[in-house]
Amino acid sequence: MKITPYSLLIIGFLFLNSCYNDHDDENSSDFGTITEDLDSNGLPQMLFKIQLPIATHTLEYTIDVVQWDIPINNTNAVKTTANLQAAIDWAHSEGFTRVILPEGHYLVGKDVNDIYQGGIDIHDNTDFVFSPGAVLEIQTNDKWNYCVLRLNGDNITVRDGIIKGDRDTHVYTPRNSDGKTAHDEGHGICVWNNKNILIKNMEILNVTGDGALVLDSNDVTFIENNLHNNRRQGISIVGGIRIEITDNEIHHIHGISPQFGIDIEGPGRVDEDILIQNNYFHHNTGGDIVNATGENVYILDNIMEQGDGNTYIDGPIVSWHKTHNIIARNTITMTSGSVNGRLGYIQYSSGGDKGHNRATYVHENECNSCGMYMYKSSDADVRRNKFLGYFMAFSDFENAVLIDNLVTYSETHPNLRYCWSYRFKNVTGLASGNYLGDTLEALPLSKATPYTMQCVVDGW
Repeated sequence: MKITPYSLLIIGFLFLNSCYNDHDDENSSDFGTITEDLDSNGLPQMLFKIQLPIATHTLEYTIDVVQWDIPINNTNAVKTTANLQAAIDWAHSEGFTRVILPEGHYLVGKDVNDIYQGGIDIHDNTDFVFSPGAVLEIQTNDKWNYCVLRLNGDNITVRDGIIKGDRDTHVYTPRNSDGKTAHDEGHGICVWNNKNILIKNMEILNVTGDGALVLDSNDVTFIENNLHNNRRQGISIVGGIRIEITDNEIHHIHGISPQFGIDIEGPGRVDEDILIQNNYFHHNTGGDIVNATGENVYILDNIMEQGDGNTYIDGPIVSWHKTHNIIARNTITMTSGSVNGRLGYIQYSSGGDKGHNRATYVHENECNSCGMYMYKSSDADVRRNKFLGYFMAFSDFENAVLIDNLVTYSETHPNLRYCWSYRFKNVTGLASGNYLGDTLEALPLSKATPYTMQCVVDGW
């Protein structure tokens, strides 16, 4: 993701002196003018439910690799692709709704055109099951795009196997149209124009692009998968409605930007009603979750670790202007900074207008050696978070509600003890119950008068 000039303001924090604030006693229940249906914890209720595949019946077929003459020893991609696809096509035509891939290492790939390498297609109304020891791998190729597994229809489950790309042997030939060699559209699973999809207990690795790409699809669930060592993303959502990503491990994403665990980024498309919960992110170069276009996105109960030896580019959680985010109960740990400093959550802004019709909720997160920063926007409900060893900051922001948060000085980085543990520039809102270490911090935010800390005036 591109970094705006405003994020560079963080650097200026290092030159500031100590300062203190007064306390505002306004009632926190008077927050803004936004009407939300809130749950007992003060978060917007999740009113959507993701539809799983609908199983009409369960006629089962285990592919007979001898009958279909399918190589199972990681050789002869052309023959493997043709014969394996023929077996899958036949099973579908005969009404089998559960198709089982036997143990084996299946090398696939067929030349479709100058930029696309084909893999295997799975038909609608199919539960496609990998037996223990079954691996599907794309043959080394020189194409910009590929799908090791492409879903061709609705009501599809893919589960219990391994999908491998060719990133270590891929031939990055220049593209005829412009001479570029990014080759960042090689995907493990392609969910394109589908609905009612379940991807479960899959290991997806070593692709030149994304472990999975969701494009203009509805009701897609990823659960208990391991996505790693992919060049561009773990999962990309480029037009998705009702998407659930839970209980996955997404890690070691590196190679070509953006390099996030999950990227929600569909300009001109609809990305809406997305749940990202109980996942373990670590060693992802760009960051863990970036929301560039999504509305009603719930980021809950995840563990995000920068990981030893890993350098973030953007940071763990990044959202852009005009997105809707509910960020709660996540545990975020940074070992060093990104280009934004030690920010566990940053909201970038592309302009000063409000840009959205609801608040950003940031509740009960624990940031170890990291903090948060929001600027040039409005409406944030920030409660009961722990920012341990860094700061909470707002700039050019309307209606920031800060309740019962804790910020501490860094024990391992004593040079970070500056006045910006809480930091405001041109901010309206209200605050109560916020602590700096063991001390109740008086933060004189007002709904009517923008507040700027004196140390910001002296040296922002």
